[in-house]
This record gives sequence, C-alpha cells and structure tokens, in this order.
Amino acid sequence: MLNSLSNRAHYPCLSNYNYLNQASLGLIGEPAVQAMTDFLHNTARFGNLKMSDQEEIEFFDPLRENAAKLLNTTKEKIAIIGSSSEMLSQLPLIFKPKANSKILVVSSDFPAITRPWISYSKHNNCKINFIDEIPCESLTDTIIKNIDSETAVVAISLVQFSTGTRINPYKLREATKNVGAKLILDATQAAGAMPIESDNYNADVIVCSGYKWLGGHGGVGIAAISNEFLKKDPVMAGWMGASNPFDMQPKKLLYAKDARKFTQSTMSYISIKGLEIAIKEVIDLNLETIKTHSQKLATILANGIKESKWQPYRSINDKCASSHIISLESQSAGTARTLEKLKKENIVCGTRNNRLRVSIAHFNNETDIMSLVEALF
Repeated sequence: MLNSLSNRAHYPCLSNYNYLNQASLGLIGEPAVQAMTDFLHNTARFGNLKMSDQEEIEFFDPLRENAAKLLNTTKEKIAIIGSSSEMLSQLPLIFKPKANSKILVVSSDFPAITRPWISYSKHNNCKINFIDEIPCESLTDTIIKNIDSETAVVAISLVQFSTGTRINPYKLREATKNVGAKLILDATQAAGAMPIESDNYNADVIVCSGYKWLGGHGGVGIAAISNEFLKKDPVMAGWMGASNPFDMQPKKLLYAKDARKFTQSTMSYISIKGLEIAIKEVIDLNLETIKTHSQKLATILANGIKESKWQPYRSINDKCASSHIISLESQSAGTARTLEKLKKENIVCGTRNNRLRVSIAHFNNETDIMSLVEALF
C-alpha cells in the first residue's frame, strides 16, 4: 500500500472525498489555514496597532525567501505579485516585439498566457503562431521546428494544464537563444509537484500562481526574473515597487533595484502568509520525493485502467508526460456522464477539452487511485 507523503488529517475533506483535482482549486492544508487565521485574528484586524510601516515592508521577505528555495534562485530575483496574469499581461508591453515578428504560443495552452500576446499583436502587427499539440510527438520539438529568425517570443506553460504534457525548458532556451527570442514560462501547473530549476532554465521570466500544488489561496503569485529582465521597468508602476514604499515622493518614479519593483500595491496579506507556510511544507517534503510519489501513483492508475474504456492522452512512460496531471480519454464513455458518476461516488476530478483530468498531490494515496480505477469500469 502506497501511503500519502503528508498528513491527510490536515485536509478534512479527505475523510469523505477522494480529491484528485489539485490542478484546479487545490486543497489547502491545515498549517497554511492556521497561519492565515492567526494572521487575521492577531494582526490584520488591528491595523497599524500590530503592523508598522516597516513591518509591512518586511512582511514579504519570508515568502520571497521560501519562493527562492522552491524555484532554485535568489530572493533578489523573486517578485511577489497579485497573480500570474498580473505579470503575464505586462510582458508584451515590456518586451515590445517589433512589427512583423513572430510570437509562438500553444493553441491549447491556458488563456492567461496567450491572450496578452493576441491583444498586443492586434495593435502592433505581430504574427501569432499557434502551435498544435500532437499526442504522439514532442511538444518541445514541435515548437523548436517553428522557431526562426523572425521569432521574437516563445510563451508557454512548463506543464500543459489540460494534458499534463511537459516541455523541455533547456532545449527550448537553447533554441530561442540562437535567434535572440525571449522565453516566458508559466510554472503554475508544475511548481509544488516537481522540481523547478529557474536559474538553470535561464528563461526571461517564470511566473506561478500561488495555489494548486503550492497549497496557497488566491490573491498572490510569484515570479522568478532573469538578470536581464531585472533591467526592465514595470509597465504598471505601483507604489509598493520602490525600495522604501513609505518614502512617498509622488513626483518621482522610484523602483527597487531587484524584483521587488514588480510588486504593485497592498495585496492579500492573508494569502501571502498562507503561501509562505504552504511552500515551506512542500520544500520540507522534498520536490523530488513528491515527483516520485506521483509517478508511482500514476503507474498504478495506468496499469489499473488498461482493460477499461479509458486511456491516457500520453503514455505515462512518454518522456513528455508529467505524472501529476494525467489526462484520460475514451472513444465510447461519455466524459460528462462519467464525471457525474464520479461525483456521486465522492471522487473529485476535473474535465478539460472533453477529457478527464486526474491530478495527483502529495496527500493522495493508493486507495484514492484504486477507487478511481474501480469507478472507471
């Protein structure tokens, strides 16, 4: 029997539900919930009685330090942002691709990644190239085949939200570097489920929402920024982006010299506190251990459904497949009907692009997987 890595008692719903939907709204563990509750009751509700201006500035530091460990970079390169979309929406106006240059995105990727570039190209005569994912081919190699001297930007998720397909950031960085193109990665469906080597990837920007496998709540995200990108200024100039935000000089445009310049304003401090604790938990569990755990459970799932009507979009042995997002498809079983059946049996999965999406987290165990296997027959 393969047990969970973390304490299932920290997730009260697991006593009644089989939760395999961390790729959507992820479960939040008790340590993070307690940290948020304590902050609300012991600090936030008392205003400046319990938080001075200096303490408010320093409040971001523990999260930046934990995020740097998670993403394997330095805290000077970590920006605390309101969401991935907040950063992604600025990037076209910061990088400013020239007219007639090409922007490569994946046609089935998450809209927060593609839409800012579609909007930019509409007003700046850039060409958007939508790359289709083909299940029997490497998505990385398909993208690389489309990179040429006209390519200015490649923007893509590290793990595709609907299929679980992983890209190879090392190969993609080499290809973009050869033509001088920018590389933007969204790690929202990867961080907390597998190791992220930001400095080694050498992408221009890596963004990540603060929930799903990170175990936080909405209202906060993180970004790892390259040394080259740190030379850029934000498009949205917020007051909190200065070295000393409370040195309020409204006639001057003041920016911190590190990634703090991209923090806009007063944020969801409750979510920041929760994410700080949640990230520490996944670091303590060890990202490589978490990845191995999901691989073992994914293997149990794949073996269990061999004789069923369902099959993985990509074989779990495919080097492009992730083990924490398994997309299942069927020629004969109705996806919507199957999802309703699973709900009645208290099994929570998701659906994306008319496929079942099973997402595995550190709190899942073999019983969770076998319950799903039995329900799919």
